[in-house]
Order: sequence, then structure tokens, then C-alpha cells
Amino acid sequence: MVVGKLSELEAVKINLDTVKGAAMKVLVGPEQGWEDHVMRVMEVEPGGYTPRHTHDWPHINYIIKGKGLLHLNGEDKVIEAGSYAYVPSNALHQFQNTGDETLEFICIVPKKGHA
Repeated sequence: MVVGKLSELEAVKINLDTVKGAAMKVLVGPEQGWEDHVMRVMEVEPGGYTPRHTHDWPHINYIIKGKGLLHLNGEDKVIEAGSYAYVPSNALHQFQNTGDETLEFICIVPKKGHA
């Protein structure tokens, strides 16, 4: 069993040329006993973004706080606390923070999608 607090986890900064102001916290994954998936919280600073990319696995997202845009296959969708999204395999996508506070969202991916 795993019980914890998000505030007690260390955020790991994502250091890629295609990323600005983004970090990740892993909540539950193989190390905690969930063998096939990883649940993580992404944090994107105001003005920041994740890479615009595709991959061969889907992911599920739930916006905890903040607001922004989800670019999904050529369309920009407004996201805010309470929004959710399913990003299918091979869909071009990117999260952008358009607000004044950190954009935080849960991202669940298959184990192979977690780097």
C-alpha cells in the first residue's frame, strides 16, 4: 500500500530543448507496485510548456490547478482545474501554461511511456 502527499515529493525538472519550465513528480508506478502504468503530476510554470510530440502510447490527464492550452492534433483546447483529457496514441500534443500560477495535472501513462 502507498499513501503519500504530493507536497512531500521532489519535482524532477525536465531538461529538453523543447521544454520550458516543466517538472514531474511520480506518485505511483512500478517502484510502488503498479507494474504496468505510472501516475505522475506534471508542473508547468507560467509561460512554460511541454514538448510538442507524438508517441505510440495513450495517456490520461486531469488538471489539478491552473489554466492553459492542450494542443491536440492541430487544435488548441482550453484547459483549467477540473478539465480532463484522453490523448490517444500517435496524437500530436503539447501542454502550455497560459495562466499566472503553476499548471498542475495528473498524467497516467503505460510504463513504457515514462522516462
